[in-house]
Amino acid sequence: MGLQEYHRKRDFDATAEPRGREHPERAGDALSFVVQKHAASHLHYDFRLELDGVLKSWAVPKGPSLDPAVKRLAVHVEDHPLEYGTFEGIIPRGEYGGGTVMLWDRGSWEPTFDPHKGYRKGHLRFRLHGERLRGEWHLVRSRRGGDDGQKEQWLLFKGDDEEARPATQGEITEAETTSVDTGRTMDEIAADRDATWRSNREEKKQPARKQAAPPARPAAAESTGPSPAELPGARKASMPKVMLPELATLVDDVPAGGDWVHEIKYDGYRLVVSIDGGRVRMVTRKANDWTGQFPALAPRFARLPARQAIVDGELVVMHPNGTTSFQLLQNAIHAERQDELVFFVFDLMYLDGYDLRGVPLLARKERLRALMAGLPAEGPIRFSDHVVGNGRVFHDQACRWGLEGIIAKRADSRYAANKRTKDWLKVKCMRRQEFVLGGYTDPKGSRTGFGALLLGVYEGGDLVYVGKVGTGFDDETLRGMHTRMRKLETDESPFANLRRRPRDVHWIRPELVGEVAFTEWTGENILRHPAFQGLREDKSPREVVREEPVPPPPPSRKKTDDSKTSSASLPSPAPRRRSRGKGGPEAEVAGVRITHPEKVLFSGIGMTKLELARYYEAVAPWLLPYGGRRPLTLVRCPEGAGNPPCFFQKHAEENFPKAVGRVKLVENDGSGDLYMYVDSAAGLVGMAQMYALELHVWGSRIDNLERPDLFVLDLDPATDLPWERVVESAFAVREQLEEIGLRSFLKTTGGKGLHLVVPLARRNGWDEVKEFTHRFVIAMSGRFPGRYVTKSTLAKRKGKIFLDYLRNARGATAISAYALRAKPHAPVSVPLRWDELSPRLTSDVFTPPAVLRRLRALKADPWEGFADVRQSITKKMKEAVGMK
Repeated sequence: MGLQEYHRKRDFDATAEPRGREHPERAGDALSFVVQKHAASHLHYDFRLELDGVLKSWAVPKGPSLDPAVKRLAVHVEDHPLEYGTFEGIIPRGEYGGGTVMLWDRGSWEPTFDPHKGYRKGHLRFRLHGERLRGEWHLVRSRRGGDDGQKEQWLLFKGDDEEARPATQGEITEAETTSVDTGRTMDEIAADRDATWRSNREEKKQPARKQAAPPARPAAAESTGPSPAELPGARKASMPKVMLPELATLVDDVPAGGDWVHEIKYDGYRLVVSIDGGRVRMVTRKANDWTGQFPALAPRFARLPARQAIVDGELVVMHPNGTTSFQLLQNAIHAERQDELVFFVFDLMYLDGYDLRGVPLLARKERLRALMAGLPAEGPIRFSDHVVGNGRVFHDQACRWGLEGIIAKRADSRYAANKRTKDWLKVKCMRRQEFVLGGYTDPKGSRTGFGALLLGVYEGGDLVYVGKVGTGFDDETLRGMHTRMRKLETDESPFANLRRRPRDVHWIRPELVGEVAFTEWTGENILRHPAFQGLREDKSPREVVREEPVPPPPPSRKKTDDSKTSSASLPSPAPRRRSRGKGGPEAEVAGVRITHPEKVLFSGIGMTKLELARYYEAVAPWLLPYGGRRPLTLVRCPEGAGNPPCFFQKHAEENFPKAVGRVKLVENDGSGDLYMYVDSAAGLVGMAQMYALELHVWGSRIDNLERPDLFVLDLDPATDLPWERVVESAFAVREQLEEIGLRSFLKTTGGKGLHLVVPLARRNGWDEVKEFTHRFVIAMSGRFPGRYVTKSTLAKRKGKIFLDYLRNARGATAISAYALRAKPHAPVSVPLRWDELSPRLTSDVFTPPAVLRRLRALKADPWEGFADVRQSITKKMKEAVGMK
């Protein structure tokens, strides 16, 4: 064919693609081959063999298979120049072959028969020496091209040799999804856009988009963090012109210990943003300037209180459930929907004349948090928070919420620009469950015992085949399991949907159960990327079914102790029920319609949506004096506590019941958003209708948002700290507050700590209150060295209590009194009298039934006199904590 057809399809006055030439000078005798994964109008694999100075090319829609019995369609296309064999990147949409291209495999090929005769006759026989494809292969022509423009159709299939593998053991195109050149996925290649072939040889220069003038910086945006010179490891230096990001290494498990910081792994575009005197530049990980692509977003960075700064983060678009989606991001960018873009910032590398790459990670993160404190919490630029330690719990929660995974970073690590390091680790999510073993395959190569296990689950009494697992075994496991399985061999297939025996399979009686981790189920109900975890001797094969998240069954109504009492006993007037026909029953509580009242939202106590509504109605007289008429942040869990998706919500939506109040919060620049509040039992019941399991409130009320009427000190203990120490510390903090003239009230958090709530007359502003509480906890920590920490650094919290003052900033929230927490047993944040606090009373002891019994038995409000307290932060108090 030569390059004539290739040249005919392209205008080289208009395209930057290589012209190429036939019979170029070659450096050696080996013939090259390459397989490029190509997401054009349809995903396919371009299979290319070098011959006569060009790349003979076939488009293989399903990609190559290692199973000799599987013959894949290969459509013969025009020859390509040799230069095509090294390309990985983007062919823009609208161009010939537009889409993402990955170097999926490469190496050399060796004809085992005269390739010129074989090509003419329509049968190429050859051996591949690639990174993924090896051994004997065949290309056989099945239909010639016709005058009607139909292209030649060939079949690509594997020879039957030591490199062959049955398809039931897993397809190599599903197992290998990254580039052999860069290790990137298709999404990562698309995100980087570091190599692009465009229509024009020299891309037409577009008029530079004039960057909008940075908005006036609001007075509240002043950073309260330490100066960069005060950070350990900071180095005075000129601002780098370009700084490329540090990259993470993929690992298969979460690192243990408190010296690791854990963050959400976002699914978006990685960008480094530089701010220099109000000018903003956004650069990809390959140093491509993308500032002009985001004209609405870039100027927002100028609101940061810094003359110069360099930050690292990820540009995303979010699902309503709070997860991120690369596909949604691409759609938003292509449609120029700038308002959907959100940039999560997770690192700070340069600030106002100082290079911070030598500063430990946690110190950089804390300085970044302070730098961003003046930006709207739900704005287009957001701080990406983290936890320190507890990586396994964090990872498990991320996976339950349907996230891609997490990023683990060493807490004391320095920033290694433009390097892939093991200080930053990617840990992806895997699913796992038990499967019945129904057979095994013969081993290949040097492997002993067996090759892979055939897996099944029971459906309607039949064992159904769901795939194979061939990884996760050591030599001892291979030998031991093989010995056991040989004794179970049988001539009949145990699988209802797999009767024909593949040539290398041994059937066994379905008596063994193994646990397997995997990424997902395919559309054909086959496991993707399975890995064997071990045999389960405690499971009966007949118990093994496909596991999918479902709502828990309704609980039994037996009476139990307080911590496990069914919420069926919640007192409330009988709700009015009505039928919705096909939609199921409804109920009405406090005049608010409750849909799906039978849905269980707290599986640990069996509390339904209706019972949550009744609880809110019952506690309204107690909750509203403290949590009413305050802007709210909600935790909404439509599938119940502990089940994804749960998400935070601050802004009001039209679909909320009318009984839920709305208030507009106006910012300094005149913009504003609608927030929610409640001031009635109906409003609280409306929260139940919208699956709001947690109610977090501001420290100010809607009639004077800028003047807080309370502040909260959160005693957040390390997991290894005895409860007795928390109780002791609560009394110590109370004593210190009283010493300077402030009365405090106590409540549980519903978690593992305690809140001290200090009422205020509305004379002090937000900045003043936050600064005062900050100085107070620092003074408290200094008075009792070794007992407390005042920064949210879990690595330093071991054996200590974090005195958290950060809930006292404008927009920050704390869990409301009498509100529930989104945990299966529905612990409640409950006000206490100081004389009730003892080591026998833990913070999470109160469930809704226990709270209602408590309220019925109380003779007086535990916070009696709270509303009558008139106290302010005085000059003398400020001096007492070292505040100027």
